[in-house]
Amino acid sequence: MLKLLATIASKPSGALGLGLTLFHLALAVLAPWIAPFDPTAQNADAILLAPNATHLMGTDTLGRDVFSRVVHGGRLAIAVTFTAAVIATLWGGFAGIFFGTVGGRVDEYSMRIVDAFLSMPWLLFLLLIISIGGAGPLTIIPNLGFFYGVAVLRVVRGAAMQVSARDFVTAAKARGEALWPILTREMFPNLSDILLVEGAMRWSWMLLAFSSLSFLGFGATPPTPDWGLMVAQERGLLSTAPWGVFWPCVALSSLIIGINLLADAVGKALGLDRATAVAV
Repeated sequence: MLKLLATIASKPSGALGLGLTLFHLALAVLAPWIAPFDPTAQNADAILLAPNATHLMGTDTLGRDVFSRVVHGGRLAIAVTFTAAVIATLWGGFAGIFFGTVGGRVDEYSMRIVDAFLSMPWLLFLLLIISIGGAGPLTIIPNLGFFYGVAVLRVVRGAAMQVSARDFVTAAKARGEALWPILTREMFPNLSDILLVEGAMRWSWMLLAFSSLSFLGFGATPPTPDWGLMVAQERGLLSTAPWGVFWPCVALSSLIIGINLLADAVGKALGLDRATAVAV
């Protein structure tokens, strides 16, 4: 692990991605001690103040400190999307390894369903499900995990087909080993790298999806400090008080860019060719 981190940090893009990701994770953990004000506390005497010595990023339409809300704003998004990314990687990864190893008509018919599903407007389906089940982490986490898990399945299945064609897997099948030992002993250890990269990539996309849901009113609910929700609440004042929109966008963008750079650096350090796996 230390060798991998050293390899990542040796490249400018990898070092930037690692730094941004660790910075935001530390910010989320230490937010209660970093924020100078209660992120939900309203102050009628401090409405729409420009950035100053007391309020470093200004205040919003309810007099809440923007800096405190930005610092707290990533906590819910990171927790929800990281959990969903783990779910997507686990179930999508296992299913992809299974279908890539089994092959045949089971794999062929399953991939037809997967490809049809991936061609659909998943965001509309997600909005429909959330509107029925209600907004909140308990609804969003499993649905994000399912929808993005299908994409993980497709990529991992392509990589699994390449691994299953290798001699050591062919020999295991020839010895008459059961499917489960082949999956766990032969396939999974050789696909753990791509699972790691896929999980990181899906995490960054889930962050954008969750913020979009919050912007549309289906994610975080007021007065919870959340980047997407902050943009939705302050977008009407973009021309007169842009700091209420600017700083949440900077925070969200920097985290997504950081995770993507980190995932790309990890893939290069491990010698992965994700494009080849997708094309299979």
